[in-house]
Amino acid sequence: MDIAAVVLLAGLVAGYLVLAGCDIGLGMLMPYVARTDAERRRAVSAMAPYFLGSEVWLLGAIGVTIGMFPAVKSAVIAGLWPAFVALLAGWLFRDAGLWLRGRMRGRAGRAVCDTWIVAGSWVLALSWGFAVGGMLGEGRLLSPFAIACALTSAGLFALRGAAFGAERLVPPGPGGDGAPRSLPRIAKASAAVEPAPAAAETRNTLASGGASAGSAGVDGVPSGRRRDSSTDQRAAAVRETATTVESAESADAAARVTRPVARAALLAGVLAAVAAPLPGGAVPDRPLAAAAAALVLLAALAATSGLSGPRLSRHTSALGLGSVPLLIAASVNLPIAPIPTGTALLFWSAILPVVPFIVVGQLWLYRVLRRPAPTSGFFA
Repeated sequence: MDIAAVVLLAGLVAGYLVLAGCDIGLGMLMPYVARTDAERRRAVSAMAPYFLGSEVWLLGAIGVTIGMFPAVKSAVIAGLWPAFVALLAGWLFRDAGLWLRGRMRGRAGRAVCDTWIVAGSWVLALSWGFAVGGMLGEGRLLSPFAIACALTSAGLFALRGAAFGAERLVPPGPGGDGAPRSLPRIAKASAAVEPAPAAAETRNTLASGGASAGSAGVDGVPSGRRRDSSTDQRAAAVRETATTVESAESADAAARVTRPVARAALLAGVLAAVAAPLPGGAVPDRPLAAAAAALVLLAALAATSGLSGPRLSRHTSALGLGSVPLLIAASVNLPIAPIPTGTALLFWSAILPVVPFIVVGQLWLYRVLRRPAPTSGFFA
């Protein structure tokens, strides 16, 4: 029962980190991938469904901790309360920014919400790293090992957000239905635009219409209204194509940053491994299991640092974040107090039917929301 409870807790925390890493990481990178107000609005629209769905996993993990690991609250959380207080503050500010940004009419209000989103995301990522460093070490939050863990955590979240942004911020379809617009369709739209000489000839004809036909034009129709519908359609195609190309900048910026972020996170992870034997460093109960889990994390970051990093980042970022709770579960003996048989039966009878629905629902949400983010919505 104890092993099953540890596996369940680690799985719920891993699910939360993998899914929440999408919106937390993209929030961290908003100043880089979303420069204009329209790009920031679309980035918030991309994050919104994930931050609502991922919190289900966190609530499940809290329920498992309260039901099966009541001693963890006093042994771990109470000892690391500064990290968890900062984590809670970052969570509240970031969620407030996400909820309120779409309700702000003025530019100043939206700027405040953007600041909350970015700052809250960074505080969340760093706080999780400090908490992990404290749980693996002696509870010292300002040791070199804990600081290196915090930097590694920030890099992992940012990498997950970059992979998410490169996929979610691609240009939407021409009808706004969320289907990605492919490059051949953009090329066709560009090719359909009237050539520059013809456009100039049209403008000259319109400008000289009054001299040839008088102010009333031909058949009483002013010459300024003689632009045919095909010209209007071509002009609309020009505007649509320009908007589509411009909206691809966020996805391109997110894809470009994957390898630098992976390299920075890899460097921080190596520094954490070097600082582990130092005073205040890691004190694992099972060193071999801890080393194996740490190697998985570093291997995922190393794979993303290469030329194939942008293509692999969606999978390697999930593997890196998902290995963090497995690292803790494999290396640390959680303080487990004796649980009465009746309480254990009540807990498992309540949690087991719910877990499959959580897993299936979140996988469905992830598959559905892989399409490009809409340009408008409740949160945008």
